[in-house]
Amino acid sequence: MKDNIFYITTPIYYVNDVPHIGHAYTTIAADVIARYKRLMDFDVLFTTGTDEHGEKVEKSAKSTGETPIELANRVVGRFKDLWGKLDISFNDFIRTTEARHKEAVNALFDMVNAKGDIYKGEYEDWYCVPCENFVTDTQLVNGRCPDCGRPVEKLTEESYFFRMSKYQGMLLEHIERHPDFIQPESKKNEVVSFIKKGLNDLSISRTSFSWGIKLPGDEKHVIYVWFDALANYLTVCGFPEDTERFSRYWPADIHLIGKDILRFHAVYWPTFLMAAGLPLPKKIFAHGWWTVDGQKMSKSLGNVVNPYETVEEYGVDVFRYFLLREVPFGLDGDFSVSSLRHRVNGELANDLGNLLSRSTGMVERYFEGVIDRPERVLVDDDPLTELDAVIGEYSEYMEGLEFSRCLEMIWKFIGRLNRFVDAKAPWVLAKDPEKREELRAVLYLLIDSLKIIGVLLYPFMPKTSVEMWQRLGIKEGIESIEDAQAGITKRYRVTKGEPLFKRLED
Repeated sequence: MKDNIFYITTPIYYVNDVPHIGHAYTTIAADVIARYKRLMDFDVLFTTGTDEHGEKVEKSAKSTGETPIELANRVVGRFKDLWGKLDISFNDFIRTTEARHKEAVNALFDMVNAKGDIYKGEYEDWYCVPCENFVTDTQLVNGRCPDCGRPVEKLTEESYFFRMSKYQGMLLEHIERHPDFIQPESKKNEVVSFIKKGLNDLSISRTSFSWGIKLPGDEKHVIYVWFDALANYLTVCGFPEDTERFSRYWPADIHLIGKDILRFHAVYWPTFLMAAGLPLPKKIFAHGWWTVDGQKMSKSLGNVVNPYETVEEYGVDVFRYFLLREVPFGLDGDFSVSSLRHRVNGELANDLGNLLSRSTGMVERYFEGVIDRPERVLVDDDPLTELDAVIGEYSEYMEGLEFSRCLEMIWKFIGRLNRFVDAKAPWVLAKDPEKREELRAVLYLLIDSLKIIGVLLYPFMPKTSVEMWQRLGIKEGIESIEDAQAGITKRYRVTKGEPLFKRLED
């Protein structure tokens, strides 16, 4: 049993695409989980990367006068640049064109082949190039791809097949025995329904293009892009050579994905692993899609949310906060500038920013910027008596990937502190010399609480949390949930500074 080891993945993103809000959403969510687990003292492996093979890349490169690897190199830079701007703390960035990945794909293929689960035949059916997916007559919707709605083409070619049908019963049994294997529940039900309709054997090679990993023993065939891409989750664990690293991190704790690629992860991938005799990932979580002002994003409507532009205009932590606060994780969400502005002005600027500003301002005004921990708390209605319950809820929501509820709970605590300020009225206490120690205790409780809020917000808004700690005079980095203990800091030397968040005018 793995002890304090946590492995989380994003999908590897296709280089025939421009980084968009969907890519950012998945990757930010994975980053939040990874940062939280590190706070909980876990050894975290957090991976992302790019899927660079396949017919789409080959065709796109030809249309732009590039080689496929030139196209891939150019687009990979965009993803890495965006992850830097979004403060993504990944441990490994995998490219499917790397030698280590080719080695892993070949090893996985050989293991499945050794089981007798790969055979040569002829494939004739419909193929969707954009989805890199084969579909049958019964799966077509109005003669088009059931996933993306675009035209399909009839393919007849020699192919190697994987005996996926052999694993239908085993997969259903695994899902039944592990109720958290596919989440949310609605997505699990979709997958179970799909499997029960019957799994066909899967074509896992192509001969009509050349950009990909050659099939071992028959190099006129290229390995099917999904067999190739999904194996990245093994590659980054050191498979097949680094057995110590592999045994440490595999199986993955969470594959975080968009709902459009659920079938590949919840049906194809587990059956590949079963055939290879490898453990299955513990959880596959499929989140929803984003619309914009109630409309589907599309280039023709001109409403595609550009993460670069949004971060440039509003700031990285505002973007991270909004995506995970606005909608329960797992459901579809709607991106609206008016909603974003409302949350910035109300929750970030008024509730949190104003609490920090007036608390540090009063310490500067009444104690020359230095507040010491009182020998004993002289204040009734101490908000920190609720801290154990707050941290308990925090952990429960984070473990369940309930990000919006977690942030809502933190803001309830922030609201509690704002009410505490109003009730205690430090500006009144300051007028009475006999209330000097009570004033000190009130302000210390506020500053100590702000330190704790900085810890709780760190996975979501790392830059903001670090800025809060700097304003409180804490030079150490945020490293552990133990930093959220009350009363462990003896002295704060605070600086009020500029507003933490600027209000946005219409």
